[in-house]
Amino acid sequence: MERRHVIVRGTVQGVFFRASCESEANRLGVTGWVANRPDGSVEATFEGSAEAVDHLVTWCRVGPPRAEVTDVQVTEQEPVGEIGFEVR
Repeated sequence: MERRHVIVRGTVQGVFFRASCESEANRLGVTGWVANRPDGSVEATFEGSAEAVDHLVTWCRVGPPRAEVTDVQVTEQEPVGEIGFEVR
């Protein structure tokens, strides 16, 4: 199991980034959460197999069709046994 904390910057709010991320996470079996931040970025944590988490981090570099991602900051964390995926 791996866990990553991600901050995505660019045009990522108001473009269905969180809903699309939740859909992708559920498809991959990744747990965690995704939330809008006051500064206009999106913050998330992903926990699951290395392959699934890597895939979701790669997805964040592009996002849904209307997103314009300019930066993705990724930090590794210790897994905590997250259950489910939540849009906050």
